[in-house]
Amino acid sequence: MNQRYALAWYGAGAAAARTGDEMSGTALLLVGLAVTGSATTASSLLAAVTVAAAVGGPVLGALIDRSAHPGRLLAGALAGYASGLVAVLVTLGRVPVLVTVLIALSAGLLGPALSGGWTSQLPRLVPYGRLPRANALDALTFNAASLAGPALAGAVAGLGGAPAGVIAAVVLVCLALPSALALPRRRARAVRETRRPTLDTSIAADLAAGFRAIVRIRPLARATRSSVISCTGQGMLVTCAPLLGARVFGSAAHGAILLSGVALAALAANAVLSARPLPMRPDTVVGRSPLVIAGALLLVATGHPVPVVAGMLLVGVGEGPQLTALFAVRHREAAERLRGQIFTTGASLKITGFAVGAGIAGPLATWSLPGALVAASGVQLLAAAQGAGAAARPAARSAPNG
Repeated sequence: MNQRYALAWYGAGAAAARTGDEMSGTALLLVGLAVTGSATTASSLLAAVTVAAAVGGPVLGALIDRSAHPGRLLAGALAGYASGLVAVLVTLGRVPVLVTVLIALSAGLLGPALSGGWTSQLPRLVPYGRLPRANALDALTFNAASLAGPALAGAVAGLGGAPAGVIAAVVLVCLALPSALALPRRRARAVRETRRPTLDTSIAADLAAGFRAIVRIRPLARATRSSVISCTGQGMLVTCAPLLGARVFGSAAHGAILLSGVALAALAANAVLSARPLPMRPDTVVGRSPLVIAGALLLVATGHPVPVVAGMLLVGVGEGPQLTALFAVRHREAAERLRGQIFTTGASLKITGFAVGAGIAGPLATWSLPGALVAASGVQLLAAAQGAGAAARPAARSAPNG
């Protein structure tokens, strides 16, 4: 399989899986509300999937790093995730709610396969010199999914009923299975190194090694801290969006449109980067992107229509390159035997940060919506401060380990 075809095949699978993932959250909310009439049940399903993804990422990453054929493991995770969504749909309203929530929790454990687990395989498809462009294309699939997924879930549910949205998400995840299975095997040497017989060959030891790498490799640690804190600010913005739409444009539904604008701007920024990468190191981009987002949030906090729209678009312009640069730092600094863990653990930490931000923003926005947005801007400044050291530090190496 030539490199261009392999990357296109990878991108198609990643886009399908991630769009299905983005659809599933909105679809679970809609079907939970439609079947039970309870907003609590609906939000519990979404929370279960999200929290489980944060917990399951490191373990799934360790298993990927140990596997001689990571694509098969990822395909199994995709199939398990899709089966879990089907089980939620089948049991909802027919068994106690707790049982359905536990099923959603089990499915969520496999969710990182759709994000970090997939991205960790990218260096097997392209040479290191082509990674910047490949990273931008990969990040573009995230942006496209976040833009299309919720909208598709709402549209399908509106046309075919709430359960149809879940079914459509399952179909998209399953469409990614051939691409996952086509991912190349690991090099025999890398497999031997990962499975080298020592006293510390347990999953727990592998997890510890992955966390140590994230903490001890300075560029990776700084980029991770910056991205997690920035994601906390993003969670705050998402929570504020419905209130912002209602206050500025007269309808909470306009908040979803504003978030779509963020995703669209991020998509456009990464499309540009895929053709013409920024002439600066990825560490610098990770450290400075939160400054762009912080300024944008101050525009949004004004509460006037034109600055709000401009600010939301500018948030996307900051978020798109930030994600691409974060991937570049991880690929550069991660040893091959730990790459899956570093990507899935990083994704889990970002999910946790997002959830924390969403939780903080609720009470703040109730007290003062502009105050919550200014606070989110302050969080982004903190993220920039965490990334500043990485931006100033020269690159330690020019190619990934392992």
